[in-house]
Amino acid sequence: MQLPSSSLPVRFIGHEIYRGSSYGPWHPLRVPRVSTVMDLTRALGWLPTAQFIISPRARPAALSLFHTPAYIAALAQAEADQQVSDPVRARHNIGTPSNPVFAEMFRRPATSAGASLLAGELLSEPGIIYSPAGGTHHGFPDYANGFCYFNDPVLAILSLRRSGLRRIAYIDIDAHHPDGVEARFADDADVLQISTHEENRWPRTGALADRGVGQVYNLPLPREMNDDEMALIRDHLLLPLVQRFRPEAIVLQCGSDALLEDPQSRLALSNNAHLDILRGLMSLCDRLLVLGGGGYNPWSVGRLWSAVWGVLNGHELPDSLPDAARGVLADLRWEGRKRFTGPPAHWVNELRDAPRNGPIRADVRARVAHLATREGIWH
Repeated sequence: MQLPSSSLPVRFIGHEIYRGSSYGPWHPLRVPRVSTVMDLTRALGWLPTAQFIISPRARPAALSLFHTPAYIAALAQAEADQQVSDPVRARHNIGTPSNPVFAEMFRRPATSAGASLLAGELLSEPGIIYSPAGGTHHGFPDYANGFCYFNDPVLAILSLRRSGLRRIAYIDIDAHHPDGVEARFADDADVLQISTHEENRWPRTGALADRGVGQVYNLPLPREMNDDEMALIRDHLLLPLVQRFRPEAIVLQCGSDALLEDPQSRLALSNNAHLDILRGLMSLCDRLLVLGGGGYNPWSVGRLWSAVWGVLNGHELPDSLPDAARGVLADLRWEGRKRFTGPPAHWVNELRDAPRNGPIRADVRARVAHLATREGIWH
């Protein structure tokens, strides 16, 4: 039986390992993200101690639910040695520009994986779990991929399965297609996978026609995607598919790189689009896990992911931030960003973006209609 979201326990899984940890001075993941969300939500008075769980670090045996023992061992050894050999680099795709050697390269992803594994255990009972460090959806069993060393969304779904849940809906609104998750569950009819992602963006998978044997729905998005177009997708495809599927648990990957200011995509959404999708999903199931994902502008990441926590708890999002919250955002830095002269005022003073409305383009409507008509849900 589904319960009103206000009656469900809501918990935040985080860790201090993310504070100051960086993939390197020129990597997109050099920016603070999870630590900003912890600081900003606390500054808003939204993160009491009773709701916060310190993430465990996943042990190799737990990671081997999806990843190979050889890869797990290689990643741990690379952290210890702070270097990799050419054969290890070739086999496991670590020590590369995208997946570099850095100080916490095993412990950091093992901690986000531990959060997702724990979330699956906690959601044996109805509830809402938020793990903004999660969402590393590109990882494969034997190699790193796209900044992702371990695939914590896959581990979360497997952990939910170990808790006795079968029908899982995985929704991914990151700007990049979740190739690692799709590869694992493409033939599983009990996992509904819906991905919206920018077309012709790395990893260049997830075509409109890609289905698999299971329930896979890919919707590539054109550049300059606006809030009204995403609302069409939400109301005519995404929510109807989830509602029809009747999941026992929902996993939402809420990457912020689909927002206008993100340097790693050319989509143009405001953070309102993500929050509206979240609100819709909250009404469809009494077990919800929300993960982070992509996001490479420190202000847009921190503001969206903090607003997500506010929505999950039923807090009213303020029009103007209090001084303590402004201080958190004012202290952020974007080192190594060329021609960046500082954040505009609303990145520091406001949690929500102004809506980015616009016309619904014919090709967007046609793509939604194609999938929805095929499934008998177009109206």
